[in-house]
Amino acid sequence: MTDSLHSRMHVVSDETRNLVNLVLEYSRRRTLAEDTPLDHPTSEAELRRLAGPTVTEEGLGSARALAIFEHIFAPACISTDHPKYLSFIPSAPTKAAVAFDLVVSASALYGGSWLEGAGVVHAENEVLRWLAGEFGLPAGAGGVFVQGGTIGNLSALVAARNAQKEKLGETRPGRWVIVCSAEAHSSVASAAEVMDVDVAPVATGEDGILRPDGVREALLEHGDAVIAVVATSGTTNFGTIDDIAGIAALKDEFDFWLHIDGAYGLAAMLSPQARHKFAGVEKADSLIVDPHKWLFAPFDACALIYRDPNSGRRAHTQKAEYLDTLTDAQDWSPSDFAIQLTRRPRGLPLWYSLASYGAETYREAIGHSIDLAREIATEIKHREHLRLVREPELSVVVFERDGWQRSDYDAWSDRLLEDQRAFVVPSSHQGRPNARFAIVNPLTTFDDLTDILDSME
Repeated sequence: MTDSLHSRMHVVSDETRNLVNLVLEYSRRRTLAEDTPLDHPTSEAELRRLAGPTVTEEGLGSARALAIFEHIFAPACISTDHPKYLSFIPSAPTKAAVAFDLVVSASALYGGSWLEGAGVVHAENEVLRWLAGEFGLPAGAGGVFVQGGTIGNLSALVAARNAQKEKLGETRPGRWVIVCSAEAHSSVASAAEVMDVDVAPVATGEDGILRPDGVREALLEHGDAVIAVVATSGTTNFGTIDDIAGIAALKDEFDFWLHIDGAYGLAAMLSPQARHKFAGVEKADSLIVDPHKWLFAPFDACALIYRDPNSGRRAHTQKAEYLDTLTDAQDWSPSDFAIQLTRRPRGLPLWYSLASYGAETYREAIGHSIDLAREIATEIKHREHLRLVREPELSVVVFERDGWQRSDYDAWSDRLLEDQRAFVVPSSHQGRPNARFAIVNPLTTFDDLTDILDSME
């Protein structure tokens, strides 16, 4: 049995060569395809009928398994990199990033410690330092790539709580508090639930912007119980940017940890068109931005950056006898900076793409989405049956169709996907249903968007 397992799974046999060639050929076709399929979900019953049992004692063989994936499972998934995938926040990885993701998996790389992955940690850190510089943080800033914004926010807030504990010593409030906008991403409330701390949501005006007056009131009310103030630089629903400069100015009056949730929108700071909107980010104690959103990397990657990385290290370094070799050293080990130990070097596809194309290409691609959002917003205002809900701040455009109820939006969205015309799911604001374009793909065109608007006439 042992010899058979070894020969089937590890020895470079003809079967192994065939398997690898099959997978690489499929990956080549998918990566180089000029017409990315949009595709659509399929019911569980239909998938069972089409695929049958796939995990068996005997095995299906590599060709049969890949055929089931290519012709049954993959078409039942919507392609997030399609130019007309405009829902939620899409993903639009570059060809370089996608191709290098194969290299990362094929190379058996461990990205948790300097001892085991010095080269890849160095490459990831170069990207993190570049991002920190773009955001105005000091030269010593750094951090780690984690799975996504939820883990990034949670890790930053755990570090913030630890910093507040260190500051207060034995003096502890009854309950810790996170101050944030009532419009903050759901991951902030989720992090608070996991940490068993309270959230003090600050109301915003009609524009959804968190302003310093409300934050000041919360700081005065909760005092030392506040572990962090979370400001958002680009909400998911509208792309709204909080008054970060005004909130950061409160640090002259209060001693608090400022965390910036920039999962979607902070990438726009790389573009000259939008950089001025982010004044105050340079005062952050921690921040996140998701490369798999608007920095053209594949899932899953969130850059978590600390102003003082040691604050993250003190909160997150795991200690165990078998880890002594790592913890006794002063090397930069990424696992010390977030809620994780085992990790793949998920920042490498972004590194390779940036190294290949250059930062200027990224700036232009982000600027394209910002320009396109403004252009389609103007077009929406010119159509009598449509109403722009709010001028786009970044690359999210929200609008309504006169006379439509939620059921009308649902039926329209279903038709678009059924016809493989686009993927645009309904959204809502203050109880009113609407439609929403989230534009991050450089291949999305004005004609693509006007075609979708035409379908609403």
